[in-house]
Amino acid sequence: MRSAIVSVLFIICSTLTLSAQESEPPMTPERMAEIFSVLDPNTVVEPNGMTLTITNVPVTVIIDPEADRMRILVPISSAEALDDAELLRLMQANFDTALDARYAIANGRLWSTFIHPLSPLETEQLISGLAQAVSLAQTYGESYSSGAIMFGGGDTRGLLQELLERGQEL
Repeated sequence: MRSAIVSVLFIICSTLTLSAQESEPPMTPERMAEIFSVLDPNTVVEPNGMTLTITNVPVTVIIDPEADRMRILVPISSAEALDDAELLRLMQANFDTALDARYAIANGRLWSTFIHPLSPLETEQLISGLAQAVSLAQTYGESYSSGAIMFGGGDTRGLLQELLERGQEL
């Protein structure tokens, strides 16, 4: 189901990508609003960002054109109950399974985030970042993954193998 969400977003991305041109114009809040409105017609555009919903997941986008930055935020849970083992697992995921999205803590809350400079952001990167942030939030507590790809050299592959082996013993 989760990989289907990412696939659907990538398909939509391909219909929005300006393939006839070598490069896209700089990303602006207005272009971003147009893109997100295709994904969620109920996207709410505000002065410094927007809110939308992807597969019943609330998404907040903060845009700072003066700093040329944007960030996608997906709330996961309160950060109060996170113990040392869970914090370690989040940092491991940030290394090898979160890809371009990241787990972050701010204002007492655990978030899935995608942060990028605004103007060089291309349509495909924006939709990929959105899909990864949503997937990362949805897989919290399970695979901690923003997609199907895993960066080698991290701890997650060994942790997953250990879980599989324990499952075979049960």
